[in-house]
Amino acid sequence: MKILLVEDDAALATELAKVLRAENFVLDRAATGEDAQHLGETEGYDAVVLDLGLPKGDGVSVLRAWRAAGRTLPVLVLTARDGWSDKVAAFKAGADDYLVKPVRVEELVIRLRALVRRSQGGGASRIACGPLSFDTGLGAFEHEGLPLKLTGLEWRVLSCLMLNRDAVVPRPHLIERVYEGDADVDSNSVEVIITRLRRKIAPARIESVRGHGYRLHADPA
Repeated sequence: MKILLVEDDAALATELAKVLRAENFVLDRAATGEDAQHLGETEGYDAVVLDLGLPKGDGVSVLRAWRAAGRTLPVLVLTARDGWSDKVAAFKAGADDYLVKPVRVEELVIRLRALVRRSQGGGASRIACGPLSFDTGLGAFEHEGLPLKLTGLEWRVLSCLMLNRDAVVPRPHLIERVYEGDADVDSNSVEVIITRLRRKIAPARIESVRGHGYRLHADPA
């Protein structure tokens, strides 16, 4: 899950980024409304955490600009503004959720995952593919009813495939949601992760679609 974190408080942004990365989110950061608007219009994100009080363009204006440009990415507003008028303005501008600082990071993570799930057409918090199940609220996988142990990179790959099960996930899309933007990605690294996952989740199957990407589905055999 690739997240844009928009927060001008450097200490808070660093703290939130640490927590989100520990929960296997891949993220970019922006500290101004100007940078946030540009990134939101040019990059592909699964969700945005957006502060309202920003230099060079407030959060509501940024959100209005995204929606006017046809950007439908889920936006969770995270702000110190707790007034009713602020909430109304944010939702009218196109916000999908609203949290007031200070916030429990556990709640932030759960709400973000719920936003991503709903935006990708998932209604239930638990989704399944053959013997494999994924609790999107807790971020936990089970295989044949038992907890599935995964590395961070394996979790990122499998969650992306699971949220898009039965559909081909393009390789560049997968790489974007597994590695940070400045990461030095080896050309074979994704295939190595896929190989490890195949050993862990059979008979659920990760299929390589030549020239396109990967698809997760239940093996009919």
